[in-house]
Amino acid sequence: MKPIPYSSYNIKTSRMSMTTVGPGLVMLLTLASLATSCTHQERSSLLQFVSELSQDSGLSRLWENTTDCCNWEGTTCSSDRTVTDVFLGSRTLQGHISKSLGNLTGLLRLNLSNNMLSGGLPLELLSSGSILVLDVSFNQLNGELHGLPSPASGQPLQVLNISSNFFRGEFTSTIWEGMENLVVLNASNNSFTGQIPTHFCNISPSFSVLELSYNEFTSTVPQGLGNCSMLTVLKAGHNNISGTLPDELFSVTSLEYLSFPSNVLHGVLDGERIMNLRNLATLDLGSNSFRGKIPDSIGQLKILKELHLDYNNMKGELPSTLSNCTNLITINLKSNNFSGELTKVDFSNLPNLRTLDLMQNNFSGTIPESIYACHKLTALRLSSNNFYGQLSKELGNLKSLSFLSLTGNIFTNLTNALQILKSCKNLTTILIGNNFMHETMPDDDGIDGFDNLQILSLSECSLLGKIPHWLSKLRNLEMLFLHNNKLSGTIPDWISSLNFLFYMDVSNNNLTGEIPTALTDMPMLKSEKTVARLDPRVFTLPIYVDVLFQYRKTNAFPKVVNLGNNNFIGVIPPEIGLLKELLSLNLSFNKLRGDIPESICNLTNLLVLDLSSNHLTGTIPATLSDLHFLSKFNVSFNDLEGHVPATGQLSTFTNSSFAGNPKLCATMLNHHCNSAEAGPVSIVHTKLCRCKIIHMISFGVFFGVGVLYDQIVLSRYFG
Repeated sequence: MKPIPYSSYNIKTSRMSMTTVGPGLVMLLTLASLATSCTHQERSSLLQFVSELSQDSGLSRLWENTTDCCNWEGTTCSSDRTVTDVFLGSRTLQGHISKSLGNLTGLLRLNLSNNMLSGGLPLELLSSGSILVLDVSFNQLNGELHGLPSPASGQPLQVLNISSNFFRGEFTSTIWEGMENLVVLNASNNSFTGQIPTHFCNISPSFSVLELSYNEFTSTVPQGLGNCSMLTVLKAGHNNISGTLPDELFSVTSLEYLSFPSNVLHGVLDGERIMNLRNLATLDLGSNSFRGKIPDSIGQLKILKELHLDYNNMKGELPSTLSNCTNLITINLKSNNFSGELTKVDFSNLPNLRTLDLMQNNFSGTIPESIYACHKLTALRLSSNNFYGQLSKELGNLKSLSFLSLTGNIFTNLTNALQILKSCKNLTTILIGNNFMHETMPDDDGIDGFDNLQILSLSECSLLGKIPHWLSKLRNLEMLFLHNNKLSGTIPDWISSLNFLFYMDVSNNNLTGEIPTALTDMPMLKSEKTVARLDPRVFTLPIYVDVLFQYRKTNAFPKVVNLGNNNFIGVIPPEIGLLKELLSLNLSFNKLRGDIPESICNLTNLLVLDLSSNHLTGTIPATLSDLHFLSKFNVSFNDLEGHVPATGQLSTFTNSSFAGNPKLCATMLNHHCNSAEAGPVSIVHTKLCRCKIIHMISFGVFFGVGVLYDQIVLSRYFG
């Protein structure tokens, strides 16, 4: 017999098999298909959730590509094809959260954070029989949290994050009934009221993390927190909590993070109690009314990394035992009444120290040499104390230092200081004003090396001399403060070569000459496209403008040119209109003459315009009414004449903005205008200016009247 070819055998065998066992195979394939897909209920529940959104960011379109929800973007299934995770954070979702998600019986983790979801939080999620982690933080959810429907015992929920929403009301005991497994609750940045909840301390034996900062809690710190024997993190800052810290709170020896800043707490730090918290890594009691000394027993907190006692009423010398906290990274004691010298503390025992902030105290003496052994130090602020002497050359050993503030002390020898500081190659911020009184500004071109410097303040020193040429080498300089000195000479033309400079305050000096056109060629003030070139990094420490305002990065500062109170002569250059990004222009108390240039109408972002106390003549250009964001306008004490524009922004300012110009007339002034004096204002407005009006209301509101008041003098609190 002729053998059958191998290929033909396979085909025939295959056909026969399909004929004899076909029905069984089809059934097996069908069962396999069902086992590799999510259930109909899960698919329907997810689709129901998306259908109830007003903005789903394309989720419905993405999910339509397959019927198996285990393959949908944002979902994860277990090996048995049960939906266990739904992660849809940061997708700009809008609308309310559907209770249908509670039908996902195998769901373990649900993350809807960083969206724009509104409405309430469905109880079906809180009472779910499977969800372990529920995160709906950073949305617009609102309403009150209500008690769970019964029966609600044995809820598996372990982590609940509802922070940064608009929830309100009190935390009642019924909300937490049945949450026996709760470990973490983050309800910070909402509008919760009443007393700090403690119910879960008795309900959930493993409860560990409680975050309630930025709410409206009142009353005192409740005694019941002592029952949270496993508590490691307790944050309740920025509320209205009063009284003292209860004794039993210091019996929670598991505490690693204790934070109550910006409340109304008072009392003293009891040494015997605080030494019980041997596991404490962070102690933050800033912005309260604590008094007394730092106890010697602080040295028992060997694990302590952050100590924040700023803005209190504490006093006395720093205990030498602080040197025993060898893991310290941050020491923040600013704005207290601490005194004495720092030599008692051996800072060389703190090798991990990165931030030392002692601003606004009564410390005296010289800077202790042991500080210069802290080679990881990135921020040192000793401003507004009574330190004196010359800076030590050892300061140059702080190679990691990026932020230095010594403002408001009694330091001497500015030339020596600059020669030392140029060795700190990473310095981005140097604030050393209100020192070196009546010295001469060094003009040594050998001062260099400040390659990364962004902010330099040498204000309020009564320095003699001129604006030095070595400043032209600071190619990354963004902000320059030289106000309240006795500098003379002119503004050098190289000022326009500082490509990143957007804030210059040289007010209250003896500068002379005309306003150079180079000043109107500053790149950062001419085009909004240059904003992206500013360094977006956050300062190691905030820079304070006054007790209310602080800045964390340079691109948050307004763009300012302040030449006030000098001896400048000549006219205001018409090129001033090129500085379209300028927010504050102060030319007051000089000897400027001529007309107010029409080109100022191009500065449509201006919030402050001060031209007072000069010799300006002519009329007030009606085009200035197009400066819609002006919160301060002053042309008083000049020789202006004619009609003050009665419409637009200028009409909102009072008599004080125009006083000392007897030839001016307006309804708000004592001198009213007749028809002849009024003149053809509208014709001037039409022909001489084609101003681009940019509707940035939010921008104007952000800075407000308060931030840019008067001459925007930063030096008093600049530290």
